[in-house]
Amino acid sequence: MAQTKSHSRSSLDMFSPVNLKPVQDDAWSNIFKPPPNESVEERRDRIARQQEAQRVSREIDESILESKKLFDKKKKAIKVLLLGQAESGKSTMLRNFQLAFCPTYFHGEALIWKTIIQLNLIGSVKKLLSIVEDELEMSGPRSRSPTGSTPSSLSDHHRRTRMRLLPLLSMETNLTRQLLPEHYDPSRTPEICVRAGSGWKTVLERVTLERRVPPTGQRRPMTNDGRSKDDPTLVLAASKNDIISLWEDESVREVLKRRGVRLEDSPGFFLTDTARIATVDYEPTEEDIVRARLRTFGVEEHRFLQDNGSEWYIYDVGGSRCMRPQWVPYFDDVQAIIFLAPLSFNQVLEEDRQVNRLEDSIYLWKEVCSNPLLARANIILFLNKMDILQKTLAAGIKVATYVPSYGSTPNDVENVTKYFKEKFRAYHKRLSPRPRTFFCHETSAIDTKATQAVLAGVRDGILRHHLEELNVI
Repeated sequence: MAQTKSHSRSSLDMFSPVNLKPVQDDAWSNIFKPPPNESVEERRDRIARQQEAQRVSREIDESILESKKLFDKKKKAIKVLLLGQAESGKSTMLRNFQLAFCPTYFHGEALIWKTIIQLNLIGSVKKLLSIVEDELEMSGPRSRSPTGSTPSSLSDHHRRTRMRLLPLLSMETNLTRQLLPEHYDPSRTPEICVRAGSGWKTVLERVTLERRVPPTGQRRPMTNDGRSKDDPTLVLAASKNDIISLWEDESVREVLKRRGVRLEDSPGFFLTDTARIATVDYEPTEEDIVRARLRTFGVEEHRFLQDNGSEWYIYDVGGSRCMRPQWVPYFDDVQAIIFLAPLSFNQVLEEDRQVNRLEDSIYLWKEVCSNPLLARANIILFLNKMDILQKTLAAGIKVATYVPSYGSTPNDVENVTKYFKEKFRAYHKRLSPRPRTFFCHETSAIDTKATQAVLAGVRDGILRHHLEELNVI
């Protein structure tokens, strides 16, 4: 205690006017100059304020120094951008990266993705019920069928099945509203959407993990087995037979075929897995998690620490047209871009039904290749969703119908892939500000094993290029 008092007195003496050296009469020195006729109490208050100011100043200096260290460390890290239009498979590719190189983190989020998969399944049921409702209305006693001649084969049986499945839709609406609470409008956001950094994972953790905590205090309403009321597991399990019956119904399949609707080609499609997913004890597989569809607004940063000690930052950016201006700030000091371009030559953009998806991908590719901020970055092209291309061509859909320049070239996967690959290569060579190697891979992001093999090669190539830039090799 004596030492503390002695230290306190020496601190006071240090700021005493007796010990202060004469200074010039400037504005800065006037701030700290003791006022005339200063009392002992006033001097103590003044010195306390000065000491507090010094403490805050030291904290600021330390914070700046720490920020600089983090900045310098991040400058040495490998930064990769995932670019591509909406629904190109960026988030799916990111989950493949997590599975390949950070499996512990990937499996740690399995329960969160379980709810997303369940919502994906309910979303497909919702689309199916909408078509059934529309068909039933058009085939009513005062309505004609869509073609005006072929009566609908749907009956009261389908109407009753639809009524039994309606509780699923209200559950989906409630959960989706929690995930995207700002200005939520089910008619404008028909799929599951989240905003980057909005805490959506916390919402899903509450839904899925609450069952493990005894229901005490002011907790949310729960079922008899301890599940959250927002957990769709029980309702889905009770609806399993109706979902399977509706999806496998021949009359419903005829309606879908006549309307040209192929739900199985849409992202996050799990209707064929209903018997496995709509159960009380369902646990998602790795393939389920990779296939899950979740639309993200904004930019999400993901940090990975590799076994070799290298630090990676992967940025998953929204691909919708309104989000593309947000890409530019992330172009600075990026080592590589993985650009995903599905060969969806017969599809249009969701936000603009007049724009062909593949044309939009080529337009984006040209913009990225020609950007001077990306002159030193390796751009790696992933011709993604090759499985969808295979099914599209197998269905007899002709590329030349949508891309007249394709002409009479054989309408098979090999020739179609070669044609568009050369198109992307030509723009890459012509528009790049400086010569760089063209990298291209054909991928199906839901094929986890093949995609991970590709990503391993891509990772090694990016790391090698990064070390060369640092003059390490």
